[in-house]
Amino acid sequence: MAPHVLRTVAEVKAWVASLQKEGKTLALVPTMGFLHEGHVSLMREGGRRADVVAASIFVNPTQFGPREDLARYPRDFEGDLAKCASAGVTAVFAPEPAAMYPPGYQTYVEVTEVSQGLCGERRPGHFRGVATIVTQLLALFRPAVALFGEKDYQQLQVIKTLNRDLHLGADIVGMPTIREADGLAMSSRNAYLSAEERQRALALSKGIRAAQALLASGTRDTRALVEAARRELQAAGLREDYVEVRDAGTLSPLDTVAPGQTARMLVAAFSGTTRLIDNMPLAG
Repeated sequence: MAPHVLRTVAEVKAWVASLQKEGKTLALVPTMGFLHEGHVSLMREGGRRADVVAASIFVNPTQFGPREDLARYPRDFEGDLAKCASAGVTAVFAPEPAAMYPPGYQTYVEVTEVSQGLCGERRPGHFRGVATIVTQLLALFRPAVALFGEKDYQQLQVIKTLNRDLHLGADIVGMPTIREADGLAMSSRNAYLSAEERQRALALSKGIRAAQALLASGTRDTRALVEAARRELQAAGLREDYVEVRDAGTLSPLDTVAPGQTARMLVAAFSGTTRLIDNMPLAG
């Protein structure tokens, strides 16, 4: 059955009130649309964790910089609705920007520490926009659980932090990155890649796996781990944005991966003009 499409804040409030009256629990999956199997996996997991699943489809303008791809970000609303239906989503919130940022809007949310460096440094203002829209969605829907993909790992830590600090009450669940058969992390931006650029983009996951193998062989110095990943990017002709090893929880930079420590390697690079990100755990 096709999901019920909600367009306004008032419609969301009325729908959520009806759920609460029925005593049903809600799982929320915020997205920017152009859905792929990664998003669908979040929706299906939401159905296992709550009585009802809602998704949002909103290309949030406040998380795009002035030279970024807001205008050309891929969109396929009818296809997205079909994917939501296949995953058991009951309602889809698809507002216009003016519904979320009406005239006179002046409140923004900043998470000050885990947003530093990485994409926070390369995309100034990005996480302010992410934190603001996710706070709005969590406040509107008041879900029992909200699900996000680990591919956007720094974003996930930002959202966990704001949910905790602002007492929004959701269980924030990070789900494993869904990959193509050849290892490429699924992303809406993969649609921008030519066949050659897509092949070269495999270096992101190859590089992280090279670092994992080096760590498994006993090398704990993060500079060596970074160089192992960097070599794969260079061999594929990708333009590096960053390659870093951070603590998996705090996202603090690490000089070494200590025994028993859970670290994360995070990579961003350009294949052609398309900026792609990936990350995987590094287990000490």
